[in-house]
Amino acid sequence: MISAPEAPAPVADEPRQRPRSSRRAWDEVPRRQIYLPLSIYLLFTLIPFYWILLFALRPAGSTSLVPWPMTFEHFDKVWTERSFGTYFQNSVLIAVATLVMTTVVALAGGYALARFDFRIKRGFMLALLCSQFVPGALLLVPLFQIFAKLQMINSLGSVIIAETVFQLPLSMILISGFIRNVPYTLEEAAWVDGCNRFSSFRIVVLPLLRPGLIAVGSFAFVHAWNHFLFALMFLSDQSKQTIPVGLNTLMSSDSVDLGALAAGGIIAAVPVVIVFAFIQKWLITGFSAGAVKG
Repeated sequence: MISAPEAPAPVADEPRQRPRSSRRAWDEVPRRQIYLPLSIYLLFTLIPFYWILLFALRPAGSTSLVPWPMTFEHFDKVWTERSFGTYFQNSVLIAVATLVMTTVVALAGGYALARFDFRIKRGFMLALLCSQFVPGALLLVPLFQIFAKLQMINSLGSVIIAETVFQLPLSMILISGFIRNVPYTLEEAAWVDGCNRFSSFRIVVLPLLRPGLIAVGSFAFVHAWNHFLFALMFLSDQSKQTIPVGLNTLMSSDSVDLGALAAGGIIAAVPVVIVFAFIQKWLITGFSAGAVKG
């Protein structure tokens, strides 16, 4: 019996090479078309900083576009004659105290929002979110009346409390999101090992919240350092003023000392730049972690 010839085995299709036209558009963009706009943007961003340094470091009355000969007379003037040394100390005290109080209170409130269920939880979260739409200027009158009855006007404590209250809603929302990212089973395992709720939080949860706490604390520090209205309204004594209010005193309706103003601006900006330079990695990690859940 003659068998029919077998059909040839199908040949596997060879992988087709992706056509050149299907490549991403930016793979074929020349480097100069990328670097040129970035260079222009960088130049546009750095010119104001150079202009501030120019006015702060060149002698008074000079019109040179290069700060040479370099002088620090403007820094000495604002630090001693304009009492910026005192303003700097007050700003550091207010910013650090606001950071500590905001972080501690927001940590307790954020844990309650993340781990407990209660009837008004949704309404409370909605109230926290809605409070972010209220500008700080609307809080000046009620806070001033409260501090006046408590005899706290013209004290640094009034500004610290006001800054803490203003920062708490957003800080609690962020920290509650960070805590939700920590598995609840880790705390349960600690309870099995004999820890109570506070010990399990301190040993297990708190170390994992370091990036989030740094992010929230740095945000509170920078806002308290730069805030102008609360210090202007609640502090009348010049020896208790802060750097933003001190910068405002360098400007008048008749004239502006540009050298002193530029030197004061650099003094005000240096601590914030140093803080962000050291915590940049933790800040990005913290905000990205809090954005996953919430």
